[in-house]
Amino acid sequence: MTLNTVKSLNENSLVDCISKVLIIAYKESTQQLEAVLTTEGLECVVLRQEHKPEYQDFSRSYLCLMNHRRAWEIATQQTQPTIIIEADFVPVLGFGKCPLPFNRNQTDVGISWLYTCAPQVYSVSPDGYAEGFSTSAVAYIVTPQAARYLIELSDEITEKVGAVNYSTWDSNIDSFLRARKLKNYIPQRNYGEHGGLPNPEHYQNNLSKTHRADLLYNQLAFIPLYAVGKKNEKLAFLWVRFQARLKGIARLLTGRFLRLKVVQTSSYPMRLLKFAILRHFTLHL
Repeated sequence: MTLNTVKSLNENSLVDCISKVLIIAYKESTQQLEAVLTTEGLECVVLRQEHKPEYQDFSRSYLCLMNHRRAWEIATQQTQPTIIIEADFVPVLGFGKCPLPFNRNQTDVGISWLYTCAPQVYSVSPDGYAEGFSTSAVAYIVTPQAARYLIELSDEITEKVGAVNYSTWDSNIDSFLRARKLKNYIPQRNYGEHGGLPNPEHYQNNLSKTHRADLLYNQLAFIPLYAVGKKNEKLAFLWVRFQARLKGIARLLTGRFLRLKVVQTSSYPMRLLKFAILRHFTLHL
C-alpha cells in the first residue's frame, strides 16, 4: 500500500468527514457512549426527549420520530454530514477511523446506515460503495439536503398517521429519499450494534421485538445492555451474536439481502455477488 493510498484512506474516515454526532436519548445513560465517541475524536451532543403533558398519549414510534426530527433540524445547519445515533447503540472499537460508506465528493447522497436492520444491497460502485436499504434508524449518517427532506417525511407522517398511532416511519426513509433523487448507502459491515432491550410496541404490531447487527466491522467498545447483568455476560453476548450471524447468512442464502431480480437487472452482477458473499463470510462477530 502506497503512502498516497494510506493518506486517502485516513482522509475518508468518519472523524475527518463528519460534523458532529447527535445522540438521541430518553432517560438512558449516555456517559459510556459519549466517552467512547469523544475518545474517537468525535464531537457529541445529547438530545433528550422533552417531557410535556400532551405527549402522554403519543405512540413511542412517534416520540422517536420527533426526537429524530430535532436531530434533522440540526443536521440541516451543518456543512458536513452528521451522524445520528440512538442511546442504545454500541459502537465498534475504532469507530472514528471507520471509512465513510460513500464517496465524500458525491452530491446526491441521502443517508448511509452505520447499523442495518433487514438490509438489502442495490448496487456497488467500482470503489466498493454499496447503495442499499435498511429499516432501522439506530445509527446513520445524514447529509444536510437529506435532513431537509426527512423533515418533510416527518410532516407527512404527522398528517397521514398521526401522533397516537404506531408507524414504521424508518422503513420509509429509503423510498422517500430515492423518490427525491438521492442515493442511500449501507456499510460493508456494521459499525456497531443495537444493544437495547426488546421493544414491546414492535411486538404489539406483529414485528420482531429485537434486531441485531448481522455482522460487525470490529469488536464492540463495551458490552451491550442486552447482555449486562446476565450470569455470564460474555456467553450471553456471544449467543446473541451467533444468532444474528446465522440470521444474516440465512437472509443471504434465501435472496433477501441480494434479491435475484437485482442481480438479473444489474450491469455488474459479479460485483454485487462478490460484495454480498464477502460481506457475510468474515471472521468478525
